[in-house]
Amino acid sequence: MNEGTLQGEARFRRRAIKVDEAMRLVMEALELGRQESVPLWEAAGRRLAEAVSATTDWPPFARSGMDGFAVRSADTALASPGAPATLRIAATVAAGALASADVAPGTAVRIMTGGAVPPGADAVVMLEQTTDAVVDGQPAVLVKRTAEPGQNIAPRGEEFRCGSVFAGPGELLRPGHAALLGTFGYAHVPVYARPRVAVLATGAELLPVEAPLAPGRIRDSNSAMVAALVAQHGGVPVLLGRVPDEPGAAAQAIVDALQQCDLIITTGGVSVGDYDVMASLLSFLATDHPAGKEASAASFASAAQTAAKPGLLPQDSRLLFNKAAMRPGAPTSAAVLSGKLLLALSGNPGACFVGFELFAKPALQRLQGATPEQAMPKQVTAQLAGSFTKGSPHERFVRARLYTENAVLCAAPLGFGKSSMMASIPEADGLIRIKAGSEGAVEGDIVDVIVL
Repeated sequence: MNEGTLQGEARFRRRAIKVDEAMRLVMEALELGRQESVPLWEAAGRRLAEAVSATTDWPPFARSGMDGFAVRSADTALASPGAPATLRIAATVAAGALASADVAPGTAVRIMTGGAVPPGADAVVMLEQTTDAVVDGQPAVLVKRTAEPGQNIAPRGEEFRCGSVFAGPGELLRPGHAALLGTFGYAHVPVYARPRVAVLATGAELLPVEAPLAPGRIRDSNSAMVAALVAQHGGVPVLLGRVPDEPGAAAQAIVDALQQCDLIITTGGVSVGDYDVMASLLSFLATDHPAGKEASAASFASAAQTAAKPGLLPQDSRLLFNKAAMRPGAPTSAAVLSGKLLLALSGNPGACFVGFELFAKPALQRLQGATPEQAMPKQVTAQLAGSFTKGSPHERFVRARLYTENAVLCAAPLGFGKSSMMASIPEADGLIRIKAGSEGAVEGDIVDVIVL
């Protein structure tokens, strides 16, 4: 097989599927990721892998809601500012301690916020409603307001009963969850692991970032961008460098990535050129390939034989799609190899960026425990601030700046929007979805926007 012409005429027979359908296929292909136990202080921002429940009633005892005096409410029934109830102080209790005496009729116990309410008391009077006194040489307190039963007391089990679940699998842990987990003794927390994501760039024209430019060559900027996006969305990027436009070398690199990573993202080599290596490899996984679906994995494996041992690639590989009805990034492709997702993104920076947001980000969220619905990109409606009249046979995803004016969310298309252009990527905080058609959209239209 001639590697230089591996795609052949198949490059022109790729069927584009709708973006929403492509996203659905990606979600269906993914299984929940690995699980691990992490120290409590590392758990915030992760999703739970197992349900967690209260290990005791909370509060575990009746506790005071403020500084004051624990009393029997009946002893204050007639209290008023002009005729306060006089109670002898029997003891003092601080948070973390127990009172040395019960509250007997005619007595009170000085108590601090969070302190355990002593037996006999059914109310706490705040300090501001009392005055210190001395009766027969003994410390006492004058209570100037009637106390109601239960006043300023949090009863045992008011918030949680022992065994009650307070967070379930897939729930995104926030700092408030950390407080609850600590309260119930979870020094380590079962969460979904951060996915290890292989980042692999293809293309003979690519140079290392630190290399000087040479005629016809460009620096590999996509790997750094994709790695940063992976880290931003909870993954652990594993940069595997660059591979030349040779199917065998690319196949070997993918096999190596499968051994150490949960998700593989490649950039470049997905278009219809003679040397687009990822398109060449993935074309053999297409169900409509002349060799037939049954032989597709073996055909894929044969592409690696010049650089890898025969049969090294997984035999259970399948193509999800090799073209999406979108601009930019129509050649974006996806496949499943040994149960792991391979996303082949465009080499054009703008298209690579859009492809990541549409497919890689949701995949990362799903691997970290999000439901398919939670993992999908967040979408809102906005008023188009500026026209984008260029038509397209495919849906367009236009980089935009979002802002609010007169309580209306607006989306302003950014300049330098071609797939190969990078200037507007740092400013983009939204992707305007413009439906396929000959006219595009005009200023003032209400459009769907994916929030970045």
